[in-house]
Amino acid sequence: MRLDKFVCKSTALTKEQAIAAIIDGEIMVNGGVITDTATQVHENNDVRRAGARLYPRPFRYLLMHKPAQTICSNIDEVYPSLFNYIDIERPQELHIVGRLDADTTGLVLITDDGRWSFNITSPNKLCPKVYRVKLRQPIDENAKQLFAQGIKLQGETQLTAPASLAIIDEKQVLLTITEGKFHQVKRMFASIGNKVVGLHRETIGDVTLDVSEGQWRYLTSDEIKALRQQ
Repeated sequence: MRLDKFVCKSTALTKEQAIAAIIDGEIMVNGGVITDTATQVHENNDVRRAGARLYPRPFRYLLMHKPAQTICSNIDEVYPSLFNYIDIERPQELHIVGRLDADTTGLVLITDDGRWSFNITSPNKLCPKVYRVKLRQPIDENAKQLFAQGIKLQGETQLTAPASLAIIDEKQVLLTITEGKFHQVKRMFASIGNKVVGLHRETIGDVTLDVSEGQWRYLTSDEIKALRQQ
């Protein structure tokens, strides 16, 4: 973890205040003054300010049911931030794991643990995400094989990773993917001549959405562990 982030997670200082404290020589790491804010430190390092050792607060792991017409951002933009639905201290320290489009609903994970979120978002980790997809036109049974082989997205040279398609009815499917390319689900169906008119994420790894729209909860220790080992 960067030293400036460590100081923020261990004190009530804002990021700007933490940076100033480091540059001013107020922070010692393992007995020496460190003035480089990007210095990497770990939980077992002896980090001190004014002689007092700093201990980072425990990481937080949240699950939320994202409503439509909200954005996966820490601040309001064209649409309101989903953080308007979360009453929690220091929301600025949190980040969203695997963003959804403004018009997409469903499961969003939120944390301040960067290494944990990397396990979920990195394509190399093959973390499955399941989406319920509503389509404008009926889906052809042959689409299952096409998605299993990989789809060539417009503007890209490589096929998508193999995906699993389960047909619920002629205009509704469950799609499981292990990547997170820009607008991937919508682009995959566009590549086979169909259009997504409704998109909802139901699961990430072994974690399934189980709260009402606009609601959130903390993940259980078993859920946190399962995603860490994904």
